[in-house]
Amino acid sequence: MSHRATQLENALRKVIRGKDDVIRLALVSVLARGQLADRRRSRGGQDDARPGVGAGIDCGFQRVQFTSDMLPADVLGISIYSALEQQFEFKRGPIFTNVLLADEINRTTPKTQSALLEAMNEGQVTVDSHYLLAAATISS
Repeated sequence: MSHRATQLENALRKVIRGKDDVIRLALVSVLARGQLADRRRSRGGQDDARPGVGAGIDCGFQRVQFTSDMLPADVLGISIYSALEQQFEFKRGPIFTNVLLADEINRTTPKTQSALLEAMNEGQVTVDSHYLLAAATISS
């Protein structure tokens, strides 16, 4: 393992204690610029550890609790008209982070799931016919 990977592993060990399998999966996920699907039931402390993944590698962290009434804009962001500047401004959603905890994805609508999956699979999102780069995600 390279020196940088060892540093990342040690940083993760500071925030995730006693969970070697989670640390390894998180490390592989970060190095592969991919996703980590943690389907285990939360058992005290794991919810505290997940934001620690972002802190442990000095990255941004966001959490989205998916519900049946969510829209794709709730995840991706939305363009809002600014009367002052007389143009639309894009307000980024939580998908634009380094580490995203997407909780209970199965509870939301297919369109919202599709928006999330586009970001996860392609590393980009489509908003107002524009392609924007999205971050890697860790989902649960």
